[in-house]
Amino acid sequence: MMSRTYKSLATVLPVPPPVLAINFIPLFLKKNFMDVQNLFEQAVTDSKNLAKKPGNATLLQLYALYKQATQGDVNIPMPGNMPDFVAKAKYNAWDEIKGKTRDEAMQHYITLVNSLKA
Repeated sequence: MMSRTYKSLATVLPVPPPVLAINFIPLFLKKNFMDVQNLFEQAVTDSKNLAKKPGNATLLQLYALYKQATQGDVNIPMPGNMPDFVAKAKYNAWDEIKGKTRDEAMQHYITLVNSLKA
């Protein structure tokens, strides 16, 4: 009877170090993020060139989504000047979407601007 020797798969098939596998994931996510980032920047440009000016509620929504996408959750104190209704409305709109991720805010902004262009 012939004796067979088997090599371990680990010696035959080189396994990349875990660092390579870990580095691959952020590159993949970074590529997707860059796509969304580019679309977001284009949507910001498009929002300034709309054929028809959106209503105040839509403008507040655009403002809040833009701030959330670029700065994250509200990071300023609530305006204390009572007669400044615009500043309070902007603050409240931004505060209402607290917790939305940067990516989600960008995607909602893009969707909203695209709907306004149609």
